[in-house]
Amino acid sequence: MSKLKKILKIGGIAVLALILILVVTFVLKVRLPEPEIGDYDQNRVQVESFGDTMYIANNGSWLVENDYETWEMYLTGGAYERGLVFGEMARTLNAEKESAFVREINNRVPSESYLNFLKYLVGWFNRDMDEYISDEYKEEIFGASRSLPDSMDYIAPKFHRALSYHGAHDIGHALQNMNLVGCTALGVWGEQSEDSLLLIGRNFDFYFGNEFAKDPILAFVNPDKGYRFASITWACFSGVVSGMNEEGLTVTLNSAKSSIPSKGKTPVSIIAREILQYASTIDEAFAIAERHESFVSESFLIGSKNDGRAAVIEKTPDATVLKDDYDQELVLTNHYTSEALKDSPENLSYLEEGVSQYRYNRVGELNREIERVGAREMAYIMRDRFGAGGVNIGLANEKAINQLLCHHSVIFSPFELKMWVSTPPYQLGAYLAYDLNEVFADPAPRVHYVDSLKISPDPFLYTKRYQAFEEYAAIKDRIERSVNTGAMLELDQSEIEDYVSGNPDGYLTYYYLGKYFESKGEYEEAIEAFEMGLTKSIARKSEEQYMSGRITELKKSLRD
Repeated sequence: MSKLKKILKIGGIAVLALILILVVTFVLKVRLPEPEIGDYDQNRVQVESFGDTMYIANNGSWLVENDYETWEMYLTGGAYERGLVFGEMARTLNAEKESAFVREINNRVPSESYLNFLKYLVGWFNRDMDEYISDEYKEEIFGASRSLPDSMDYIAPKFHRALSYHGAHDIGHALQNMNLVGCTALGVWGEQSEDSLLLIGRNFDFYFGNEFAKDPILAFVNPDKGYRFASITWACFSGVVSGMNEEGLTVTLNSAKSSIPSKGKTPVSIIAREILQYASTIDEAFAIAERHESFVSESFLIGSKNDGRAAVIEKTPDATVLKDDYDQELVLTNHYTSEALKDSPENLSYLEEGVSQYRYNRVGELNREIERVGAREMAYIMRDRFGAGGVNIGLANEKAINQLLCHHSVIFSPFELKMWVSTPPYQLGAYLAYDLNEVFADPAPRVHYVDSLKISPDPFLYTKRYQAFEEYAAIKDRIERSVNTGAMLELDQSEIEDYVSGNPDGYLTYYYLGKYFESKGEYEEAIEAFEMGLTKSIARKSEEQYMSGRITELKKSLRD
């Protein structure tokens, strides 16, 4: 054998050995061990269904769909039992939610090979997540994961998938260019509040497709340890993004600009869950947040009946800061305002985009227009679709408080232990009122909203303008899917006209229309669309730069 062949043979063996080592290392590292449950009898938990709108477990838990396309759930027991019951009662919702999640990923990822690469990348990224989550929550998540559909096991084992889904919010806002999150919140008390008591409103603008936004769950949780609490959630999700406990402590999440992390640590929704279950004051909430390592930056808005006010915990992977100097008004969007973190490079970079400060100013402007804010006034603010001074900036603009994409909107009255939760679509449907005192005093399996206290739907919901927007949004989704995946899309002239007329003042209308024409090689039409987009109120500086850049490049291509 020649020397060259020997070298090639040795090199080939070395490469194969390296691949084998990498595969073994990957499998060992990303394997998330299931929690030790002991001799728990799985058959202890029995769930009886009554049609497809009511499920009752033999431990006193239940899940009921109300007449507003949302679910109400009461959950009790130890950690693993809570998870088992949650998963079994929501088995159908679990399958629908995971399928919707995976479909939306497929809509956003351009190729099957890249999708497989991302699957392993996320697996590696989350390889040690279980080490940053307490045994209690791992057991609850493990219990719920047992009811995840077998059809998705090709992605990862059930428990691994369930843990990873709890980090989806974190990954979504770490990748800011995906525009998955853009939440808004307002807290008022003293002279700013209708009854001088603390009132908090928030929009949770986490969007991952219309199917994922369906079937929100209002969970009333009576754990065997800690405080009872209510949380707006979805199937198989034990984390908290918006909630209030029986002590009148509230927590909501607002994302902040993050650098791309190298590995998963404690998901912010799990930190919020621990705060809600175990804190009764702002200081106790801060101590919990400070104890955990997060892998993204986040603001936790904490409202406290015991303190009589609200504060913000600003957290990065390296620091945890309490901002507690508000005077009867707290506005929170997606940037830091504390002295310690407001000048951080990531925060300054995000502020340069212009969208977070704009929305922050609009909330303050609306609050000043209202002499005293009650629940209905708060709903009015959370539903605002306009720009500064009430100008028309088009629909679904990230500068607006109401971007017509929120998963849920909620209003908390901590002193009364009341909360108002929006119903689909977005925050346009009725806000249903709940009295936590009543629910926990009599947790019978029935619908618990207080009809006399509900806030009526936004009149905009019943207009031709909204119907046209729905048609626009459906076509926009098709365009995005085509642009993201390279799939063929052919819109006829009437569809293009419906698309434009559905949101003629929105810059995104022309942003995506330009992308559509460019993908088809119709450069003159693309330039015209981008130029029209530049005449509108654009949310982000980077989006304006993108359209300007594409115009320049497309004109150059036409000349060449």
